Amino acid sequence: MRPRRPSEGDLAHILQFTSELWPSLTGARILFCGGTGFVGTWLLEAFVAANRAFGLNAVATVVARKTALFRERSPHLAHDDAIAIQQGDVTQLEFGERRFEAVLHLVTSSPGNGDAADRRRMIAQDAHATRRILEIALAAQARYTLFTSSGTVYGPQRRGVERIEEDERDVSAAADHGSVCSAYGQSKCLSEQTCTRYSSEYDLDVKIARLFTFAGPLLPLDEGYAFGNFVGDALAGRDITVCGDGTPYRSYLYAAVLAIWLWTILLRGKTLRPYNVGSEHAITIGELARTIGRIAAPPRHVRFGSQPIPGALVARYVPSVERARRELGLLERIPLDEAIARTCGFYDSAR
Repeated sequence: MRPRRPSEGDLAHILQFTSELWPSLTGARILFCGGTGFVGTWLLEAFVAANRAFGLNAVATVVARKTALFRERSPHLAHDDAIAIQQGDVTQLEFGERRFEAVLHLVTSSPGNGDAADRRRMIAQDAHATRRILEIALAAQARYTLFTSSGTVYGPQRRGVERIEEDERDVSAAADHGSVCSAYGQSKCLSEQTCTRYSSEYDLDVKIARLFTFAGPLLPLDEGYAFGNFVGDALAGRDITVCGDGTPYRSYLYAAVLAIWLWTILLRGKTLRPYNVGSEHAITIGELARTIGRIAAPPRHVRFGSQPIPGALVARYVPSVERARRELGLLERIPLDEAIARTCGFYDSAR
């Protein structure tokens, strides 16, 4: 596996639109729980770049189960003087009297094979992890805590709703009644409910970001993400394969923009006020495949697993981000075509 890191252009973009945030973390200690996945790695990349650019003299502790894989994939992060890697499960680690100015909860359990027992296990593990991380934040007297939730807390997008707003449903009630279809969505509902309880009872400043779908470098190309799979097909010289009929609508926020939004929500967002994090620009899965096929060099043909059924309900999973735009000034500054070109260029150069 070749080491991979974002381009200088992407890092410069992040710093350009977060420069006013970083002084509040001067000299800070930051705890990343689940900091080695796609989202966590981009947040770490932004932190390291800002730490150097602005002379923050901040340090980050990164809890990871697979430290060897992280060191192999991102040696520049693993060996950075500002990062300390701690191997283990965050639910089993003790931090004693250590202080952290910021705690980032990025942990999500794997659903395994998806059967009922695995779904119950995932929900229980996520609930336990959330309680443990919030207890760590309390003991550390953290000024900022971020929980990365998911747009799946809303359940299936209702017919006629173009974009899902944050008040689409009462997430606490959904958690209590188990009315969210997916186990992943239910686990996020329960964790949000736990965040509300800890914040209310202990005056803990918890920010909630509900993540949708993303594009960009470091996204796996073979793990079931449509965007990553299509890019993987194109770069491997294969036809781009759409398993279904390509009619569902999704939207894709570029990874560098994601990092800007999450750091902004952590440091400027309102306590317990959930913010959707994603793109408002809807595109069908089929059109995404065609767009990637057009931008790839050379262009690729697209194959579909089935044909659309006339009159069938078309699924949507697209957020409204008006709240993030209005309250935090967050904008999607890198359009999808550019996101595709940058992602293809990143993986092509890494081969």
